Amino acid sequence: MTTTVNHWIDNKEVPSTSGRTAPVYDPALGVETKRVALANGAEINAAIASAKKAFPGWSKTSLAARQQVIFKFRELLNAKKGELAEIITSEHGKVLSDALGEITRGQEVVEFAVGMPQLIKGYYSENVSTGVDVYSTRQALGVVGIISPFNFPAMVPMWFFPIAIAAGNTVVLKPSEKDPSAAIWIGKLWKEAGLPEGVFNVLNGDKEAVDGLLHSPDVEAISFVGSTPIARYIYEECAKAGKRVQSLGGAKNHMLVLPDADLELVADSAINAGFGSAGERCMAISVVVAVEPVADALIEKIVTRMDKLRTGDGRRGCDMGPLVTKEHRDKVAGYIDVAIKDGAKVVVDGRDVKADGEAAGFWLGPTLIDNVPTSSNVYKD
Repeated sequence: MTTTVNHWIDNKEVPSTSGRTAPVYDPALGVETKRVALANGAEINAAIASAKKAFPGWSKTSLAARQQVIFKFRELLNAKKGELAEIITSEHGKVLSDALGEITRGQEVVEFAVGMPQLIKGYYSENVSTGVDVYSTRQALGVVGIISPFNFPAMVPMWFFPIAIAAGNTVVLKPSEKDPSAAIWIGKLWKEAGLPEGVFNVLNGDKEAVDGLLHSPDVEAISFVGSTPIARYIYEECAKAGKRVQSLGGAKNHMLVLPDADLELVADSAINAGFGSAGERCMAISVVVAVEPVADALIEKIVTRMDKLRTGDGRRGCDMGPLVTKEHRDKVAGYIDVAIKDGAKVVVDGRDVKADGEAAGFWLGPTLIDNVPTSSNVYKD
């Protein structure tokens, strides 16, 4: 019987009644391992209503009491992060060391939130003008929504919800439907830490769930990370509704290599930044621009290092895992065909990789393309 990833509302798993689900894969096995519920209107409203109901009590909870819960969450996360890493690897595909690194970066924000009482103080100034004193206070907004991407199912939500919760807000998190289980695990951890019902909710779904958060009059703010077209859509919809919004679109870094660079260091950096997490991160180096005459020497050093990378199941101590879905693997692999058609030189072809994993996994090995025309979609994209 296939497991269904449901919603997390009022500190418990809530089965979906929408009748709609989507597949969740283990990318290293290439098989569907569970289904994720896709929320309908009633479930969207229930998650928001839970957060709205919890807000008055949580926002009036003393800072000291809030910090006790957040500190407990921090301690539990630190003790159990290996469990979360295994969940991330099983649904995203990144190797366990990458998954642990993601959690560690997220935990930095949790630790930052432990110090929130000092950071949310107001201020008071006497005699700003004759007989006029000025003071400010910082108050919680209410229900806030988080819409997070597939590539960091733990870290990106943890950029937002520790701060929101520490400041007295309540949260509805809509994780990616590609790897939703990390969010449910986090919900259970909050419950164990003593967070009251309704303060942290997980709403699984697709565009209908996103639109439900954007258009609800009870959601005061939205934080989003994802593709640029969706980021633009979310920003525009929130602006129309007068919501506070931070909407972060897609990004990839370029590496500029000057002739006097230490090529050994550059090659190491290019390998780590290009192929960590299978390149599925905003900070990935997808383009290296080498100022002559160092390009050929740099390529040689990068290829030498690429030959040593093990692509395979992230639970087997490999260096690089699979891509998240078959569709994504096929899309990325398609760029190699585009490169050949456009006259570029494929120095290392990742389609030839012999992965340490199941044959059905969504594998594409490290790939290096040289002399890419600036007119090619390989360059433009």
